[in-house]
Amino acid sequence: MIIAIDGPAAAGKGTLARRLAAHYRLAYLDTGLIYRAVGGAVLDAGEDPGDAAAAAAAARALKPEDLEREGLRTEAVGAAASQVAAVPAARAALLAFQRAFAAGPSGAVLDGRDIGTVVCPEADVKLFVTASPEVRAERRVAELQSRGETAIYAAVLRDLLARDERDSGRAIAPLQPAADAIRLVTDDLDAEQAFEIACEAIGRKADRN
Repeated sequence: MIIAIDGPAAAGKGTLARRLAAHYRLAYLDTGLIYRAVGGAVLDAGEDPGDAAAAAAAARALKPEDLEREGLRTEAVGAAASQVAAVPAARAALLAFQRAFAAGPSGAVLDGRDIGTVVCPEADVKLFVTASPEVRAERRVAELQSRGETAIYAAVLRDLLARDERDSGRAIAPLQPAADAIRLVTDDLDAEQAFEIACEAIGRKADRN
């Protein structure tokens, strides 16, 4: 079984994806981490993440162990990842890796922004997890502060809105729900409630098949 989970930043898709992978005993891939690793590599090289040549070169050079490096969850790397994701050559270099992971013998849960539309359009279950920008900004501030980082709500909200615009407006694989995705709005849901709703939806999907 392949479960595709898409949605904007801080909507709760990563937490949900990890829970589902553990529950159904499936491999899990945070595809956003791939782009963060590439964005981080470009920044470390002192180059511009929006530079197509630099982004594509870093994507082609990516190794699995690069996903384990420290510092990939910072806001700066997240912004760089969004810029890298808008570069067609970089996306093409990373697409094969994601599809190979999904094709593993036990199935997989993948979360990102174009899993159900581009990476795994044949996924057995597609979820689109979202929440209002204001709620997502509150969650991101809490997450950053829990790691000991300084976070100002207004700045975090501004960055999230800018990232949403980049992700939704890019010409290649924009952030949007697949036509057959189950939409899950998490503004008023905690992690446990979102998990229960997702499991119910997956169960209904399995029954129909």
